[in-house]
Amino acid sequence: MYEMHAGLAGGYGGIVRRLDELAALGVTGIQLMPIAAFPGKRNWGYDGVLPFAPADAYGSRQALAALIEQSHARDIMVLLDAVYNHFGPDGNYLHHYAGEFFRNDVNTPWGAAIDFRRSAVRTFVRENIDYWINEWRFDGLRFDAVHAIADDGWLDATVADIRREALRNGRYVHFILENEKNSAARLRNGFTAQWNDDIHHTLHVLLTDERAGYYDDYADAPAANLARALSEGFVYQGQPSRYRRGRSHGTVSRDLSPSSFVSFLQNHDQIGNREFGERLTTLSRPRALQAAVALLLLAPQVPLLFTGEEVHSKTPFLYFTDHEAELAEAVRRGRQHAFSGLFDPARIAEIPDPNAPETFAASRPAPDEAEAVSWRRFYTALLALRHQRIAPFTERARSLGARAVASKAVLARWRLDNGDRLTIACNLDDTGVAAELPGTGQIWGPPLPKTLSADSTFAWLESP
Repeated sequence: MYEMHAGLAGGYGGIVRRLDELAALGVTGIQLMPIAAFPGKRNWGYDGVLPFAPADAYGSRQALAALIEQSHARDIMVLLDAVYNHFGPDGNYLHHYAGEFFRNDVNTPWGAAIDFRRSAVRTFVRENIDYWINEWRFDGLRFDAVHAIADDGWLDATVADIRREALRNGRYVHFILENEKNSAARLRNGFTAQWNDDIHHTLHVLLTDERAGYYDDYADAPAANLARALSEGFVYQGQPSRYRRGRSHGTVSRDLSPSSFVSFLQNHDQIGNREFGERLTTLSRPRALQAAVALLLLAPQVPLLFTGEEVHSKTPFLYFTDHEAELAEAVRRGRQHAFSGLFDPARIAEIPDPNAPETFAASRPAPDEAEAVSWRRFYTALLALRHQRIAPFTERARSLGARAVASKAVLARWRLDNGDRLTIACNLDDTGVAAELPGTGQIWGPPLPKTLSADSTFAWLESP
């Protein structure tokens, strides 16, 4: 999967112009950040107010239809990020003419909670899912922040029913979760997969040594955490979380297939919700980042790339909006307040203004002029190997175990659908470590290493 923002890509037409390039890279699915209509010309999309209206800031309805048609012609799926946990603060008039759409006893970070106890509200969302899947022919949705939906028990049955209906019509659609609760049950009851924040947070700690905020939960024994994420899905499966003040977090996920989890090194949240929007290209050693990319693209989990990764872009991805003056000032102050405990006041004042056009312009990914070609070749080679030897055999893949072999190194094994055993060894440290490695079947890395060298990933495939 390849996550991208339609506005930064030049609109729907701009994405069409990139399709051949993405297909050559090895991308088989695009995930668009939300496109539901919002006021203004610039927005991440999570402030949408008209769920049935594609944003005309990105082009006409015909241009969106052409994007989906042209993607399908190249065997590229198109998924859409959909927001059902709140409406944007600007331009939403439902409160005025349909007040019962919302609850007056439950609040969310975005205001009054949507009242999903009401059948009419559930029907509204069901019809919106149908709209994107059946009228527009999107190949699936990513459900934003499902953990923020109150009374969400109906959702699993709804998406399972829509998937069954699509199958009867000869289509396979994907419904992807963002769910901070790490509820594995939802992946057994209708949803295709979940964005796995645990593997991201663990890899981020290994690559950057950061431990502020939620990264602190992953800073102790990060290699062991990575081994658990690779072999079992979630790192947190019920143990207490420091970040959550000692509350238990997550549920058991070890019975699920690796294909139930979407892995990533970067995405819009994890870059854009940093105060200065830094990418890993500016936070980590290039060789260590390469090793992490190889792990991401060769492991059986579904890999997600964020726009610009493949050309080693070093431009930031910032939070941007286009609100009227009063709301713009409130958003500006809110962003500064959110980071006020982390930096001195002078640094806080440097946080880019979300409403400034320059903030949007600065977020457009740009190739690293010196290294873009070599990084693109690196991604292309890995994805070609994945398509040929790994991806066709991951739907029912099962872990054969994983373990930490050093403070920043892991060894993981899986049994693929065709019976082959996939072994991956990854070391994200700047020193080599001794490890017991397979002697045959190597498909990636320098030939026959005697030690797991610094900043490296190796892979083997052994037939039964």
